[in-house]
Amino acid sequence: MPCERGNMCINRFVVISGCSGGGKSTLLNELARRGYATIEEPGRRIVRQELLGQGMALPWVNALGFARRAVELALADRAAAAGAAGWVFFDRGLLDAAAAVQHLTGEPAFARLGQVHRYHRKTFMAPPWPELFRTDLERRHDLTAAIAEYQRLVRLYPSLGYEVTFLPKVSVSERADLVLATLAR
Repeated sequence: MPCERGNMCINRFVVISGCSGGGKSTLLNELARRGYATIEEPGRRIVRQELLGQGMALPWVNALGFARRAVELALADRAAAAGAAGWVFFDRGLLDAAAAVQHLTGEPAFARLGQVHRYHRKTFMAPPWPELFRTDLERRHDLTAAIAEYQRLVRLYPSLGYEVTFLPKVSVSERADLVLATLAR
C-alpha cells in the first residue's frame, strides 16, 4: 500500500513545529544523533538555495513564492521519507508551509492538504524562547513576526485534529526524551 494512502506514514511521520528560534532544529539534530530519520525545515533549505542564485523566492523578497515552494518541498520530503524505517521527524513541514500560504492569500490551502497528507496525531510545538532567538542570513524576521506565526500554528494543528504537546524550555536531551516517551505512550 502506498505510504501517502495508508496509515503507515501517518503513524511514523512526526512534526516538530513552533516558533522560529525555539530550538526545533537543535532537537532534530539530537534525534538524528540518536539514530532517527529527520527532515530539515523546508524554509531553511529554500533560503540557502535562493541565496546562491537569483534569490526570487526569499521570504523577504516574495513571501508567497517562498511559501508555495515550501509546500512543494514539504510534499517531496514526505514522498522521499516513505522508505525510511521507524520514526521520521520533520522540522516544520507541509502544514506549516500551507498555513503560510493561507495567511498570505486567504486561500484555505491547509485544510485540503492537511486532510490528505496527515502526520502522526501527536505533534510537538516549540514555544517562543527569546533567549535562543537569533536572526542570521537565513532568518531575517524578528521575534515579533516569529511569535505571530507561532500563534497561527498553535491554532492550526488542533483545528486539524492533532494533539499538541508543548515542549518545555529544558535541555535538548530532555526535550528528545520527552518526545520519544510521548510517542511511546
